[in-house]
Amino acid sequence: MKTKQAIVLGIESSCDDTSAAVLCGNKILANVVASQDVHVLYGGVVPELASRSHQENIVPVVQAALKKSKIDASSIDAIAFTQGPGLMGSLVVGVSFAKALALALDIPLIPVHHMKAHILAHFIEDAQNSAPEFPFLCLTVSGGHTQIVQVNSAHEMTILGKTIDDAAGEAFDKAAKMLGLPYPGGPLIDQHAKNGNPLAHTFSKPKIAGLDFSFSGLKTSILYYLRDQKIKDQDFIEKNLADLCASIQYTIVSILISKLKQASKDTGIKHIAIAGGVSANSELRQALLTWADKDAVKVYIPKFEYCTDNAAMIAITGKFLFEEGKTIKGSATISADPRLAWK
Repeated sequence: MKTKQAIVLGIESSCDDTSAAVLCGNKILANVVASQDVHVLYGGVVPELASRSHQENIVPVVQAALKKSKIDASSIDAIAFTQGPGLMGSLVVGVSFAKALALALDIPLIPVHHMKAHILAHFIEDAQNSAPEFPFLCLTVSGGHTQIVQVNSAHEMTILGKTIDDAAGEAFDKAAKMLGLPYPGGPLIDQHAKNGNPLAHTFSKPKIAGLDFSFSGLKTSILYYLRDQKIKDQDFIEKNLADLCASIQYTIVSILISKLKQASKDTGIKHIAIAGGVSANSELRQALLTWADKDAVKVYIPKFEYCTDNAAMIAITGKFLFEEGKTIKGSATISADPRLAWK
């Protein structure tokens, strides 16, 4: 007799994307994301505005996901939601909605760690050609986090290295701002870099021991370099935009890949994955594929739709926790945690 596959509703609201997904087994039936364009006007995410937009979007987004999946709310077995880390106001909206809906439907809740969910997005049925084999290394790179994680199972993950200051995604966005590009600037750097020479300009790389990262020094190097060049030629950035973007992107990606290769050498693990918003970067993806061609490593690169924040990754993580019985019935003790610890 075939065992019934659990149906999990996932809710993600950690930053500026409101998302809901419906999952059955490992298959995503719907993954709806409402982005917030208002932050473009301010050059970055404004927490108060993000929270207000989540309040406006959460109900229609969940309704849209249920409608698209053709699943009735009464058929949901559990609700997985992002507990943290993230922006407090944004998290509160998602957590409060999940608690209220779980209470109304009398079903359990599954709190999810946002960064672990990015990693487990690889196990969504259509995320890529095949899921990673355990153990594997995962480079998780986003606007707020940069980590190398050893993943021994869906429930056992160890951080081998992390940023000691700024994240890679922030370095991309801040560099883009220095170049006069609008927010979010990371994807625009990627776009302009396609027409540039990655070796045209040189920036300092931090010398950090072990597998940890640092990007604050690189940002300072870019800032001073642009300042000095603009003294000589006020139109320097406009004349060299493509080469600058290519050089900045090359520098950031080379730092990431260098540490990832060291982690693989140290652990002997040859299965390598990437996750998080910056994993959509074309240079990073190509660098991994080039590495795979030269050495005996197997790389796992997720579809673009599972790179940025989305509820599908929350739902698949919830599914693993649900199978382990790690659910909560009753919501009085559950709250959003913007600094949720990695356990």
